[in-house]
Amino acid sequence: MQSYIDSAVNHFRALLEEQIARSERMRDVPPPKDYAALPVVTIGVIDGDGIGPIISRESTRVLEALLKDEIGADSIVLKQIRGLTIENRMAVGKSIPDDVLDEIKSCDVVLKGPTETPKGGTMESANVSMRRELDLYANVRPVSVPEEGIDWTFYRENTEGEYVLGSRGIEIPDTLCMDFKVTTFPGTERIARAAFEYARKNGKQRVAIVTKANIMKKTDGRFSEICHRVAQEYPEIEAEDWYIDIMTAKLVNVQDRARFQVFVLPNLYGDIITDEAAQIQGGVGTAGSANIGDQYAMFEAIHGSAPRMIETGRGAFANPASLLRAAVMMLKHIARTEKAAQLEKALDAAGNKPREMTAEAFADSVIAGL
Repeated sequence: MQSYIDSAVNHFRALLEEQIARSERMRDVPPPKDYAALPVVTIGVIDGDGIGPIISRESTRVLEALLKDEIGADSIVLKQIRGLTIENRMAVGKSIPDDVLDEIKSCDVVLKGPTETPKGGTMESANVSMRRELDLYANVRPVSVPEEGIDWTFYRENTEGEYVLGSRGIEIPDTLCMDFKVTTFPGTERIARAAFEYARKNGKQRVAIVTKANIMKKTDGRFSEICHRVAQEYPEIEAEDWYIDIMTAKLVNVQDRARFQVFVLPNLYGDIITDEAAQIQGGVGTAGSANIGDQYAMFEAIHGSAPRMIETGRGAFANPASLLRAAVMMLKHIARTEKAAQLEKALDAAGNKPREMTAEAFADSVIAGL
């Protein structure tokens, strides 16, 4: 038993040193990229697994129609990135193969189809790796149900919490397992500032800080404290504390939920509650997601690769709406706000995709509305 303890102590020491170094790097970063000033914006398109290639193909067709003038003028480049498949990742033993990561880094932004994460083992998800490698610290997910007065924007911390070391815990056979949760001061400050800046720029009055600080006193407690410290710079905005368990209940309470506007929360809670919020909007197939850093950004659907649809021969009927909603966010991020509004209007006009409508037919209806 002592040998396991000694090994665990050495393992934890290495993780601690690594995370301290990561925290220090966050304090010394270049200014954010100005997409409006770029003469050429390169958009990488990643197919992914399962239904990913289907919805990526149709989303690419829509973007090609929407952006045909800028593509023709070479001010926007759509670059297909191959190799981020479960088969290739398993073959090389990396969540993102080195050559694929190099291709991703050659782009300014990425539109990504869903990828599958191997069950068991130590390989982390491609999303977690990409967020870390590109420092995509803000996961931004909007949810809108206009008829109910719901207009929510979630700012989920994207590079810390339980996920940053989620595949690197400690196990003592037949005795116990331990994983680690990480909250850094600069990591929390930047996600808090992103949320409050969004609230200010969009005329929002309230930001909900969602934690379990009554239980996770060191990590969530510090997250809440830092968020409130940042909130002092935004006196016109009310900062509210909520525990994650109560917030999940509040979001399904039709009497209360429309009062919420902007949310800022740690990684795991954000992962869970944004799926709940998407379901309120109409299902995870209706929601897009942005993963934003200072130098790169990745936009994706929030649902998975839906392997059962492929297994049952229904892949052609996958819904590309979620990836197209992510494309709307991407266009806003690269300073193509008019094109974003055009695509959003076409998606709204197309409405919810009928179950028996193919992805191709749905994309055709969106293109017709551009």
